[in-house]
Amino acid sequence: MRLLFVYNAKSGKINTLFDIGHKLISPSTYACKLCELTHGTFKEKEDWKAFRESSDIDMEFYHIDEFEAKYPNQQHSYPIILKEENNTLTPIMNRAQLSNVKDVEALIDAIKLIRS
Repeated sequence: MRLLFVYNAKSGKINTLFDIGHKLISPSTYACKLCELTHGTFKEKEDWKAFRESSDIDMEFYHIDEFEAKYPNQQHSYPIILKEENNTLTPIMNRAQLSNVKDVEALIDAIKLIRS
């Protein structure tokens, strides 16, 4: 089993700069709750990084364009967390569910529950 995390953002340095600017100028309107949970304005949150690095859960992280290039037949609203098992992708937390996660600790707890 592997978890795929797909951020509601595009890859690349210019897109990253636009995202940082958006987070600085109008953080309440930023469109990626997953990014908000796992990253601060400039870097990955320490609690998330520690969990990600110490977890035995296989995790992959994608921007929209990267995910859609690798999985062209998938159609989702982003952000999303998917479980890949036996070559099948199953949504674990969709955009609406992620919008209800209050902080990184709650996200970590939810991921631990998926694993058990």
